[in-house]
Amino acid sequence: MEHLGGAITLQPQLKVTGKVKTFVLDTNVLLHDPQSIFKFEDNNLAIPVEVLEELDNIKGEQSTERGRNARRVHRMLQELLPDSRTMLEGVTLPTGGTLSVIINRYLLEDNRVSPAMQRLRSILPDLSKKDNRIIACALFVQETFPPPTVLVTKDVNVQLKARAVGLESQDYLNDKVPEDPEEVSYRRIPVSVYELQRFASEGEFAVADALAAPLGLNEYVLLESAEGKTMPARHFGAGLVRRLRLPECVKAPAGIPIRARNLEQQFFMDALLDESISLITCFGKAGTGKTLLSTVCALHQVCGEHSRYDGVAISRPVIALGKDIGFLPGSLEEKMKPWLQPYYDALEVLMPSKLPKEPQFAGKQASRKKKRKEEAQLQSVLPVPPGGHAAGVAVKPYERLIRNGTVEIEALCFIRGRSIARRFFILDEAQQLTPHEVKTVITRISEGSKIVLIGDPAQIDNPYVDSRSNGLVFCHNRMKGQPIAAHITLTKGERSKLAELAADLL
Repeated sequence: MEHLGGAITLQPQLKVTGKVKTFVLDTNVLLHDPQSIFKFEDNNLAIPVEVLEELDNIKGEQSTERGRNARRVHRMLQELLPDSRTMLEGVTLPTGGTLSVIINRYLLEDNRVSPAMQRLRSILPDLSKKDNRIIACALFVQETFPPPTVLVTKDVNVQLKARAVGLESQDYLNDKVPEDPEEVSYRRIPVSVYELQRFASEGEFAVADALAAPLGLNEYVLLESAEGKTMPARHFGAGLVRRLRLPECVKAPAGIPIRARNLEQQFFMDALLDESISLITCFGKAGTGKTLLSTVCALHQVCGEHSRYDGVAISRPVIALGKDIGFLPGSLEEKMKPWLQPYYDALEVLMPSKLPKEPQFAGKQASRKKKRKEEAQLQSVLPVPPGGHAAGVAVKPYERLIRNGTVEIEALCFIRGRSIARRFFILDEAQQLTPHEVKTVITRISEGSKIVLIGDPAQIDNPYVDSRSNGLVFCHNRMKGQPIAAHITLTKGERSKLAELAADLL
C-alpha cells in the first residue's frame, strides 16, 4: 500500500516472474466474451475503472446480446471481487493469474503526471473520451508495475492510438481460428481409371493411405483419374468415400425444378438433403447460390411427399448487430422483410406466379395433367388465406407459405430461450455474428431440426469481428470432423457473368 496525502491507497498485488505479462482489458473484450477473464492463463489481468462505467451504461439493453453480456460480467466481477480491498489489491484466479481493478491516479493528481502521460495528453488531449482514458490507464499500469503491459481491445482504432503513445496493444486472440492460406474448396484425389469405374458401379471406395493429409469426416472430394475422368464423393470415415446421393432435381411446391450448376453446388445440395447432417456451414461470395439452394432444398424437404421437417425458419442479423428492431412499424415479418429481401427474391424465383410454358413439342395432355397435379399439391399445402383470391386480391405462392406458417421469420434478438423442433433453420450473414451469438442460436436447435449457416467471411460490417474471429468461421473450425456436421465452400458465381466479374475484380 502507498500513502498519498495522509490517505492509505491500496496497490494491486500483481504476479511478477520472467514470463508473466499484465493484460489491460478493454470493454469490448468483455462484451465479446465474458469468459475472457479466465482465458489468459497465469498472467495478470487489469480492468480500468472506466470499463465498469461503460458496462454500467450498456447493462440496461434488455433485448441485446451486449446487455446480457454486460450483466454477466457484472455478476462475475461481483463474485470474484466481493469488497473494496480485493477489488484494488486483486485476487488470484483459478488459472493462476491475478485480477484487479485499476484507478489511474495520474488523472487525479497533476503533480504526479509522468513524461508518458504528458506525451499522451499532447497526442490525445480529449481525456473525456472513454477510449482515451482506458489507454491512459494502461499507460499508468505500464509505468507503475514491473511486468510488461499489453492493452487488449477489439477496436482497431484503439489499438492504433495505443501504439502511437508507446503502448503495446493487440486483439483478443482466444477465439480466432488459425490462418490457413492454402485452404481450397475441395481436394482432388488421384485414382486409376479402373478404380473410378469400380467406384461408379459399387458406390464406395477405400482411399489409399498415401494422402498428404487425412480426410476429415464428411469432407467432400473429387476422385480424378489421369485420363481426366472425375466423380464427386464424400468421406464417411476410415478412408471410405461414397457417391453423392442427389435427386435429378429439387423444387418448391408447384415451383420450377432446380439443379446444381457446378461441382461445389452438388456438394452443398448433398449436405442439405442428407438428414444425418444437422449442421452445415457454407462460405461463398455473392452469387454462388447459397441463398437459392438452401431455400429450395428446405422447401423440398418440408413440402414434399416425404416431409422431414414441419417448416422453414429464416433469420439474419439486422442493421447493426444486437440492435432492437422494435422501432420499425408492422408485424415481425414486416419489420424483418427489408433484411430478408434476398429470401423473398429467392422464393419469387423458385415459385413464380406463372410457371414457364411447356415446350411446344411436349404432349399437351401430359402437360395439363402435370399442371393440375401441381396445382392440387399447391392448394393442399398452401390453402388460400383469408383476404386472398376470394377477396379479389392476388396472393403470391410464397406469401401463402409465410401466412400458413410453413416459412417463419425469426428475429435473432428474440431467439434466446426458444426450442426449435423439426425445423429447417437458415441463418444468413452468419459472418456478422460473434462466436457466442452463433452458439446461442445453435443451442436452440432441438432434435429433428437442421441448421444451415451461410455467409461470406470476406464481407464483414461488424467492427468487433474479422475474417478469423467471426461466428461462422469459428463454428466451422470447432465443429469440423463431427459426424453430424459438414462444410462447403462455394467459389464459382452462377448469378450472371457481370456479378461474377464484380465479385472477383471490384
